[in-house]
Amino acid sequence: MIGTVQTLMTGLIDYAGLFPPAKLGMSEAVTNFARGLAGDEAFALNKFICTASRLEELSEHGRVLMPGTYATSGYREMALQNEPWAISVVGDLPLEETLDAIDAFDAHHSDEDRGLAKVRALEIRGTDAQQIDRAIEIIPEDLAAAIEIPLGVDFRGMVAALAGNPGISAKVRCGGVEPGMIPASDRVAAFILACVAADVPFKATAGLHHPVRAEYALTYEEDPPRAVMHGYLNVFLGAALARVRRLKPEQLIAVLDETDPDAFVLTEDEAGWRDITIDRTQFARCRESFCLGYGSCSFTEPLEDLRALGHL
Repeated sequence: MIGTVQTLMTGLIDYAGLFPPAKLGMSEAVTNFARGLAGDEAFALNKFICTASRLEELSEHGRVLMPGTYATSGYREMALQNEPWAISVVGDLPLEETLDAIDAFDAHHSDEDRGLAKVRALEIRGTDAQQIDRAIEIIPEDLAAAIEIPLGVDFRGMVAALAGNPGISAKVRCGGVEPGMIPASDRVAAFILACVAADVPFKATAGLHHPVRAEYALTYEEDPPRAVMHGYLNVFLGAALARVRRLKPEQLIAVLDETDPDAFVLTEDEAGWRDITIDRTQFARCRESFCLGYGSCSFTEPLEDLRALGHL
């Protein structure tokens, strides 16, 4: 694997198998996550995403697969997994109840006999700058949090409200199970540029199963709806270039709209789009502190497509 591909893919994907369009049961989702962590492409896998209301269910189904004495004795393939599972919690309960559920989950899974896991991040929706300010006051400083920013409004004030808060990032929704849920490229570009201007990191979610923008099926149904979906190469290379090269809006939109896989530069030492590139060190800094990763209900699709392009 060449250098900038490794930089891009390391820890890029949070596994969201519980969510549409996959919408798996808890047992299947945790099994998929465990297999991913034990597989050859574990480098690309980061956190398991679960709603606050289902954390007890995660404990029930995940404990025999999580690292710990129980899992090691019963599942040989898990014996080499020593680090606690990293969990990202989607706050589908009131914020205080969500934080209580996180505390209870962390306390329960600090014991090796119950399987080791730790909530590393919280994901909640933002509605306005005042609501975001109140949420940041409540969220513990040692818990990373991603605040989902709606793209259908003037969101610049909401992004600015996140600035200067270590561990707090913005979150952008890039797709969904219906064509109308996919935001236009100019709105995604405006979000990324607002994050650049405010020096706010971001994560993405939904609709980024494939590396390059193209028309794809939106669900796994027999006769699924189809639409042009954003590509994760478009989004993450575009974001890195926007931050380092200070792209103009029309330049970033052009990156997001790109449909030619050969337009993306991924060499040992450079990453970029067409004749606009950055070096691997600059790209690594962006991945670490700006364009952090994305949630996907499939861990295999993004990698299979990248392999088909010859990058893995």
